[in-house]
Amino acid sequence: MDAKELVRYFKTLGLEVHTTTKARGHQGFFIKNRIDISKNLPQNRVVPTLLHEFAHYIHSKLEKDINKTGGSLEVLFLSTTPVIKEELLNVTHFVDENSLCIRLYEHKARIKERVKGFEQIIKADYPEFLRSKKFKAFEKYIKRSKAKYLLKYDRVKLISGFFGTHEEIFTIDNLEKDFPDMPEAFCAYIRLRSALRKQSRITSRINRYKKYYERPTELFARFVEGLYMDKEWTQALAPVTSKIFYSLLDSGYYTELHNVLKLAGVEKYNTMTVV
Repeated sequence: MDAKELVRYFKTLGLEVHTTTKARGHQGFFIKNRIDISKNLPQNRVVPTLLHEFAHYIHSKLEKDINKTGGSLEVLFLSTTPVIKEELLNVTHFVDENSLCIRLYEHKARIKERVKGFEQIIKADYPEFLRSKKFKAFEKYIKRSKAKYLLKYDRVKLISGFFGTHEEIFTIDNLEKDFPDMPEAFCAYIRLRSALRKQSRITSRINRYKKYYERPTELFARFVEGLYMDKEWTQALAPVTSKIFYSLLDSGYYTELHNVLKLAGVEKYNTMTVV
């Protein structure tokens, strides 16, 4: 469909719509009565993104402060049925594959293998080594070495001299070169600590993404987006949710979303059959 037609309709509702901004680095965003769509979006993503942001607008009419609270599924669907969240997550994974965090999980798995490799190197000389316990031999050694700074950072710059004229740069990649007397097991331990830091950062990113995608307002917006992208498949992924949604839609609960779905070409949106 023509995105301009949707924008014109949005403006008749008093919405301020911008399609020539960077949308704060996102595909789009909704705040108060304003919708921004990124000017860098490919053409096939403009309408789905407009629908996504309009769904946030509809939600904001049903529930206050959704940008802060994330909203609630109980308000959106007038139901506490647990299966709704599960179904909406399935639709979210279909609509936005980034929600699966596949690359992050793959990266985390690779780092996990590296950690195992470093542990094997350490245990070759220190078979009693456990990550959960102090590595006493290493701690005794590292006190006398400038490599101790690499226990927290992968790269450090040390400046010394009366006028700060002497500069040294150390990295975990050059341990053997910078510290030729350091035992192999200790080099492996420093790299293990670095890998664990990276693993922790990736875990934090995954948790942030999951928290974002599981916000009720985001689940609802991607459900609406899914109806436009592939109505039949979205209904198949979320049969219970779809039945509740269409019943509320026909009753006028979602106000202008009724008209917007028609404008978007989601034909016969209210004629589905759920077994």
